[in-house]
Amino acid sequence: MPLYIGLMSGTSLDGLDIALIRQEQKTQLLASHYLPMPDALRKELLFLCAPGDNELARAALAEQQWTRLAAQGVAELLSKQALSKQDIRAIGSHGQTVRHEPAQGFTIQIGNPALLAELTGIAVVCDFRRRDVAAGGQGAPLVPAFHQALFADDKSRRAVVNIGGFSNLTLLDNPVRGFDCGPGNALMDAWAMRHLRQRFDQDGAFAAKGKVQPALLKTMLADPFFNHYEPKSTGRERFNLPWLEQHLAALPAFKPEDVQSTLLVLTTRCISDALQCVQPDNEELLVCGGGAHNLQLLLQLKRQLPNCRVASTEDYGVPPDWVEAMAFAWLAHSCLENIPANRPSVTGARGLRVLGAIYPA
Repeated sequence: MPLYIGLMSGTSLDGLDIALIRQEQKTQLLASHYLPMPDALRKELLFLCAPGDNELARAALAEQQWTRLAAQGVAELLSKQALSKQDIRAIGSHGQTVRHEPAQGFTIQIGNPALLAELTGIAVVCDFRRRDVAAGGQGAPLVPAFHQALFADDKSRRAVVNIGGFSNLTLLDNPVRGFDCGPGNALMDAWAMRHLRQRFDQDGAFAAKGKVQPALLKTMLADPFFNHYEPKSTGRERFNLPWLEQHLAALPAFKPEDVQSTLLVLTTRCISDALQCVQPDNEELLVCGGGAHNLQLLLQLKRQLPNCRVASTEDYGVPPDWVEAMAFAWLAHSCLENIPANRPSVTGARGLRVLGAIYPA
């Protein structure tokens, strides 16, 4: 019974998602576990997302903290499931992205795999993105191949959108296609932290109090990133609070809740505009990631896509919070079985590649 653990720590930096899967012909989620990101570690990881002093030493120390948190989470999950380390074939660890610059030929995810293997006694597969970048690809998104394996359906035209810190869209065609759409929760979370002292806007309640500001929305959507599709990827290097502040500086002052409302519509427009452009006859949009819990965000998506069924992946048998962690467990399986897991139609790489580096137990 091949069991794998997937670790995912996304751009939202809210915590560590841990999924236990059985991988046979189909991927089955057996259990899950979540550890919130400690405030001090979250601040340090945010610092590392931009140029700063003493980066190398600070990154090395931060990844040790991140790895010890991951090892703690794995131990807790195994204990809850009455499993031992011998029951797990491998851990697929995404690590924590701190820089993503494929145009310059690099992407950096920290998370010490040697230490993780040492602490858990389980083989670790990691560093999934750099081989795709080395082959001329974006290194992201990597999850569309897993989306296809999990959700493909011959009866209807489907797409999957993962809304984490950033949003990425998967078109379940043959071949599968996909790309990053733009900001997901990252800007909304940062604005909520500034004005509410909360990590996120629960159910979109803060956004619901405000009014969308057309001038602000127009200037943000004018960013050149939104002018083309496939392949492309993005992150905090491009969309961050300074980016938002530049747009706000050129306009009259808005109420904080109006800005939040406009940021929510920016997120949904990035998704709906992209989907209507590249797959206008889409019939079903499956939503996963933290954004699947934002009631206002889902309501806006439904308004913008009136001819498309918009629903959480929960309705399709997979809890939305665990899809990405499951994907990295699946990527570990693919690496160990020598199965190519990137998709050139998604990332723009020169061809199929086996992704990942293996650290034996």
